[in-house]
Amino acid sequence: MALLEKILIVEDSLSQLDLMCHYLRDSVYRIIKATSAEQALKIALQEELDLIITDVVMPQMSGFELCRFLKKNPATQKVPIVICSSKNQKVDRLWGMKQGAVAYVSKPFSREQLLRAIESVAVEI
Repeated sequence: MALLEKILIVEDSLSQLDLMCHYLRDSVYRIIKATSAEQALKIALQEELDLIITDVVMPQMSGFELCRFLKKNPATQKVPIVICSSKNQKVDRLWGMKQGAVAYVSKPFSREQLLRAIESVAVEI
């Protein structure tokens, strides 16, 4: 099992971002926050990330678009992506995986669901 250390969380809702950080507060992960996909792209190109957790519904650029950009870029294409979204239809889940996500968590989610998604990524790496 690979060790995940640095996780980028991309979420435009500050309350959701705070909740996710709260859920991961006692973990060993170093959390980096981004409130837009554009900001996340800049961070992803500057930092060596072990995982990206992204929302889907965001202004300007969606989480799906972010996934596509990251998977097309040689510098970021190997970074696993977990989508965490209120879009919870089967088609949304399938589309997210088609864009390059390795896991999909529907909102509202529990701490355990979030940690399980992160741990599933660590097992796959």
